[in-house]
Amino acid sequence: MLVGKFFSNIHAKNKSHYFSGISFNSKNVKKNNIFFAINGTSIDGNKYIKDAIKKGAKTVVSNLSFQGKKNKVLYIKTKNTRKLLSEIASKFYKKKPKNLIAVTGTNGKTSIANFYFQIMKLIGKKAAYIGTLGIKTQFKNLKIKNTTLDPISLNKNLEKLKKNKIDNVILEASSHGLKQYRLQGLKFKTGIFTNLSRDHLDYHRSFNDYLKSKLILFKHHLAKNSNIVTDIDIPQYKLIKNISDKKKIKILTIGTRNGSLKIIDHKYEGEKQAFQLNYKNKTYNLYINLIGKVQLKNILMAMLAAENSKINFEKIVNVINKIKNVSGRLEKIGKLKNNAKIILDYAHPPVLIKIFFFT
Repeated sequence: MLVGKFFSNIHAKNKSHYFSGISFNSKNVKKNNIFFAINGTSIDGNKYIKDAIKKGAKTVVSNLSFQGKKNKVLYIKTKNTRKLLSEIASKFYKKKPKNLIAVTGTNGKTSIANFYFQIMKLIGKKAAYIGTLGIKTQFKNLKIKNTTLDPISLNKNLEKLKKNKIDNVILEASSHGLKQYRLQGLKFKTGIFTNLSRDHLDYHRSFNDYLKSKLILFKHHLAKNSNIVTDIDIPQYKLIKNISDKKKIKILTIGTRNGSLKIIDHKYEGEKQAFQLNYKNKTYNLYINLIGKVQLKNILMAMLAAENSKINFEKIVNVINKIKNVSGRLEKIGKLKNNAKIILDYAHPPVLIKIFFFT
């Protein structure tokens, strides 16, 4: 491959410079690779340029001042190495599933994404999930290190999914991933915002920066004719509505008083939850085998995401009672001698795990 087909800001005489692949880790560099020297929060990739060249890199992208060829190595200067890496990765692994969905927010991302995956699977549609619990398809499950993959791994896996004819993919978009441009170059058909509470302030430093990072998804990564799904009852709704109005993006909401998809009744029946919905002037009676009323909102957002995936709403309604609990999310893990239930729930700081006892 020639760098001229991927980079626009290089001299004409260097456009025919050959490269074989891309990497941002000097340990993984192969012969004729492009090495992206990222100046990270704790590690400066510029310190590893010599190591990358020794491993075979023939192109180096960095924020250093020099640009041009030296000792047969092409140096490309950029102000934002992270952003450019994601853009090039998206071009390099160019095949993408048609229907990309991203869900962001503090709580509920994993549950919503998994519920969507289950709905699609129960209806008989090929789908995939990428997030905290790994990469899931009908065929296999893979473990991953981060909620939002690095741009090379993400685009590489998206291309693999496309080659396996999987066109419906939902992924968790973390605030770190969004702020670090890991989704740059991708366009989503549906963006979901769950809620916002204090989290990751060790990285973001302020609650406002944390919020801004989440909103990057809706300001910069939604495709034309896309949809936003959110909760009309949360404080951030007005901000998201303003973005949808400005960008002329359709917004679909859930809620208890208003909303496109509205909960009009709810009650517990043993360990099950029975509830009534109103959607497009129709009423539906459903039940779920899930603990916690908060799961209703997660289910509703997953239902809207599935309908946005061109699935008939009646078909979605018909499989909701088969949805299973997500591992570690309000999960019943046992009983005590007095029949009190033990519920395990992953949580954000200041605690990491919550265990509840219900009698």
